[in-house]
Amino acid sequence: MKKETDEQKRIAIREFRCGVIAELCNPYLNRKQVRDLIKQKSALKYEIPFSSKTRISFDCIRKWLAAYRDRGIAGLEQSVLISYLEDYPDVPATVALKVLQKKKKIISRISQSSLSRFVTASGLTRKLRLREKMMEKQLKFEFFHPLECVQVDVLHAFPVPDAKGRKRKALLMAAIDDATRRIVYARFAYTEKAVEFLRCIKHILMAHGRIGRIYVDNGSSFISKQVKRICDILGILLIHSRPRKPAGRGKIERFFRTLRDSFLRPLDKESVCSLDDLNIRFTTWLESEYHRNPHKGLYGKTPLEVWLEKAHLILTLPPDVNLDEVITYEMPRRVYGDNTFTLDGFLYEVPCILMGKNIRIRFCPFTERPPVHVYYDNKYYGAANLVDTYANTKIKRNSDTKQLSESSCEHKTSHISASLSASKIDMRKVD
Repeated sequence: MKKETDEQKRIAIREFRCGVIAELCNPYLNRKQVRDLIKQKSALKYEIPFSSKTRISFDCIRKWLAAYRDRGIAGLEQSVLISYLEDYPDVPATVALKVLQKKKKIISRISQSSLSRFVTASGLTRKLRLREKMMEKQLKFEFFHPLECVQVDVLHAFPVPDAKGRKRKALLMAAIDDATRRIVYARFAYTEKAVEFLRCIKHILMAHGRIGRIYVDNGSSFISKQVKRICDILGILLIHSRPRKPAGRGKIERFFRTLRDSFLRPLDKESVCSLDDLNIRFTTWLESEYHRNPHKGLYGKTPLEVWLEKAHLILTLPPDVNLDEVITYEMPRRVYGDNTFTLDGFLYEVPCILMGKNIRIRFCPFTERPPVHVYYDNKYYGAANLVDTYANTKIKRNSDTKQLSESSCEHKTSHISASLSASKIDMRKVD
């Protein structure tokens, strides 16, 4: 019982601190803006969990912010409850909590008083939610810095022949910069899986700079656990629009309308012989027409002009960030008794010391049958090998072999950290 109470206390304190410093984590705030914001927060009064104090000092808030930037916060339950209360304004907070606990989306127990304080502090009381529902309207928003907010969506186009001559529907994943209306990524493909979204993120980071937040809908490619994990590592805030409310993604929807009217409709679809052909034609139209035409939302300027005017405001990635190591799929696997595990229908072999162990594997999602790296107990055990079934018939697995493999594995272990997925890259500005 005491252990359970301590866990509830720890979660309540963690959530309170996160709520205080959440606004300070915007990567496009400079140091002076962050400092001024901390001063404002230190002057406010708070209802601090398990404390009689009502104020938080400047140094204390700064320490919380530094700790969050260094290690991040995993498994926050606030966002789940907030989303549910916003989607169902008629439902009392106590009922919402029971529903989420029943669905195992919230595991810990929360006292009635803690729930009440959290709902009140978040402005999500039933009375306020019902009032907002009655007065709900779409408010126009616009960011100033390039890449501070990027809207991403998928457009379904028309069937295009693949390498085997079969016609398959081409899908365009596009990303538009909110501040300049420039298209920072656009590519036709035959799929809209999460790997295409990760390809989009990687391209923007490498070709342009840091992303503050990404605004998407609730499509399957945008809610993948791998995508959420990688965005958390990179410090990118992934925001999902409310279901059945596409008006919040108006800028990308407006681009798709322009795309249909100016590119797809005049296009001779029968003359498109491949996906590469379609992408070449689309890129030509994008760079020669769309980016160079005056935009009404930019007061008559072109997206390219506004992008060039604000290019000096873009933040670059820290030089020590290796995107090839960060943007990888990470999965658990159980090693069979014959020292193998499966991935996408293929058998991979690992050292005998890992027999029967629960390991974690990492691999690049962009290539077919990439090297699969094996981790166990915070140690790196090298790349797994595709099984050669004929050679395996000649292998003797006895205790001597296991000891030999164990000793060889120790020499293979490198200093690569296996905790990358649970950490957060230091994305602070470099003076």
